[in-house]
Amino acid sequence: MEMINAVGRRKASVARVYLTQGEGKIIVNGRDYKTYFPQKHIQNKITAPFETVEVEGIYNVKINVKGGGFKGQAEAVRMGIARALVKLNEEFRKPLKDKKFLVRDARVVERKKYGKPKARKSFQFSKR
Repeated sequence: MEMINAVGRRKASVARVYLTQGEGKIIVNGRDYKTYFPQKHIQNKITAPFETVEVEGIYNVKINVKGGGFKGQAEAVRMGIARALVKLNEEFRKPLKDKKFLVRDARVVERKKYGKPKARKSFQFSKR
């Protein structure tokens, strides 16, 4: 099996995922994913696509991720892994799509407008 690559995005995060045959190692930015993402619930997000299609421990994953915070990065990685698995086997599309791992969540922070302290918040109005 050759290397399969895919891109996942979420908020300001972009994850480039490289999937190869192996023993189940997941490397994020040169570190093990458990040290890069120390929170258990975030680690579960990363391994969720493998558990959905029941292929844990079969593929090595090398990931480069940048931008955003840890939650956005984790969801970008999850999307990238799901897209790579679909490239590997088209039968994986249905279960991954049902869990919404292939859907790009386009919600991003709204920009600040001039004359306001934040995007929508206004200064206190005084009639007199």
